[in-house]
Amino acid sequence: MTEYLDILKKYWGYDSFRSIQPDVIKSIISGRDTLALMPTGGGKSITFQVPALAMDGIAVVVTPLISLMKDQVDALRKRKIMAQAVHSGMSASEIDRILDNCVYGDYKLLYVSAERLETDIFKARFDRMNVSMIVVDEAHCISQWGYDFRPAYLNIARLRDRAPDIPILALTATATEQVCDDIERNLRFGKESRRLSMSFARPNISYAVRHTEDKNGEMVRILDAVPGSAIVYCRTRKECETVAEKIAETGIAADFYHGGLDYRMRSVRQEAWIRGKVRVMVATNAFGMGIDKPDVRTVIHYEMADSLEAYYQEAGRAGRDGKRSYAVLLRASSDKTAADKRIAAEFPPVETVKEIYGQVHDYLGIAVGDGRMTTRNFDVFDFCSRFGCYSLTVYSALRLLQLSGYLILTEELENPTRIMFIVSREDLYHVQIVNGELESLIRVILRLYTGIFSAPVPVSEEYIAHASGYTVPFVTEALLRLSRLRVIRYIPRNRSPLLTLCTERLPSANLYIPHEVYHGRRNQMIARMAAMTEYADRTDRCRSVVLQSYFGEKDPDDCGCCDICLAHRKNRDLSADGLIKNRLMEMAATGVYDPKSIVERTAGDRERITELLHRLIEQGSIVTGEDGFLRVP
Repeated sequence: MTEYLDILKKYWGYDSFRSIQPDVIKSIISGRDTLALMPTGGGKSITFQVPALAMDGIAVVVTPLISLMKDQVDALRKRKIMAQAVHSGMSASEIDRILDNCVYGDYKLLYVSAERLETDIFKARFDRMNVSMIVVDEAHCISQWGYDFRPAYLNIARLRDRAPDIPILALTATATEQVCDDIERNLRFGKESRRLSMSFARPNISYAVRHTEDKNGEMVRILDAVPGSAIVYCRTRKECETVAEKIAETGIAADFYHGGLDYRMRSVRQEAWIRGKVRVMVATNAFGMGIDKPDVRTVIHYEMADSLEAYYQEAGRAGRDGKRSYAVLLRASSDKTAADKRIAAEFPPVETVKEIYGQVHDYLGIAVGDGRMTTRNFDVFDFCSRFGCYSLTVYSALRLLQLSGYLILTEELENPTRIMFIVSREDLYHVQIVNGELESLIRVILRLYTGIFSAPVPVSEEYIAHASGYTVPFVTEALLRLSRLRVIRYIPRNRSPLLTLCTERLPSANLYIPHEVYHGRRNQMIARMAAMTEYADRTDRCRSVVLQSYFGEKDPDDCGCCDICLAHRKNRDLSADGLIKNRLMEMAATGVYDPKSIVERTAGDRERITELLHRLIEQGSIVTGEDGFLRVP
């Protein structure tokens, strides 16, 4: 392993591997298919990035989120590691160029989405690549029993037909025994495959549930009691903004993060939190994936997650440095009603799904019998406005249609504003003089962005406003004015998912939603939420034991630090104290013992016995006679 340790030290600065990392690396470099279960913070990425640098060829990494893909590639490039990603947000020419470079050996890691594997351009280039390994990140997505099933993940196994001798490394932080079996079967693991697993115990994390009708007050009390960096998870964008504002009002540095922010502002806020300039980040659940911040002391769930898998993964973003950290779930009486509403929203009536299917095709202008393999921008909120639908209902219907094989909806893609100065620097000086109010803004733009005179450059109105002190509406209006003055070429930003239609449009009445897609998955969601509710409400079993047992660990030990363990310890101490007090009272009642002899003749911790005896004397339950002996008055 010397070569791999040298790579680890050179690029990551670590002197040794952790836990099962060396076992996973040995397994994959020996050519074995490998499934590795490594909880959040266990160092999954190291297990394929290090051997990818040592092995001949390129590692192809399949990952479900474009945002996570970008973060990982950016992190690798900062370490001077040649990595690239292709996804549906890129132009065909850009993808073609990148894949060609992968064929020529310019990169060591290529990140792709599962949907990309089935395109003709990828398959043609893949056949020409020198592939060292295939990595399936978030591998639970391939299992229909997994909490985040993605139908496109089932296509990964087809790479076996094109490269039967290339080993597959499947990675996940959360998977039950059933899901693990499903992963190995769907990826066609060979007979010599290995399954390696870290314990799901996180002994440095103290799990707790706080039952309260004042979540804001309880949240602030927790943040006041536990210093250090924190994440607060909320379900909706609006809730993130409201909760962040409530925290900031108490004087704690807090900000919010969600998909409604553009890429530049998400990066700015994430960086501020990582560097400690913002103490608390209030975010939706994707925040934290792929972020290497070891010193998060507290993770608070403002509402219950939909499953123990999701909760464990999100809570596990605390305490990656091994120091004492806290994962707290806030629980209110209204949560049960909210959970029932979520189930109803996730599974609208089948007739509603069929109606939305027809409306989507009408919106895109596609007639019955047409549209097969058509890809279009799809503005969900414009669609909802036009047809009078709720966005959550539309997203849920599209997800069911995707699981049924009718379409593929990508995550929302960021097409940022782009500008290019179309006047020379000399002419720009005259524009600044004539339009003095724009002068400082232009200077800020020139300071923030390079190459802006030669090609359209992505910019962020929020970032410009942040750097200049102006408001976002002012910056947007100023860019429009500069465009009208023919100073810049201005391409406004566009944010929308891509919708790919997998089949020709059918009459809505002919649409078929399989039983397992609708009723099967609905029952799974109900079961997962029931397990989450049981975790939150039971008071007789260690929180860590509940989590470890859920993921199949045999006979786990109590953690000793969750709220349940601490309460049991307190009750045991109180019971023990009661027995000691009774013994002290019995001995004092005889009137023949002084304090020293009573302590010596009582079994137990001397300091504790002495403390209890002093307390009984202070309370007047025991008195000291003139002869120095203790008596009961």
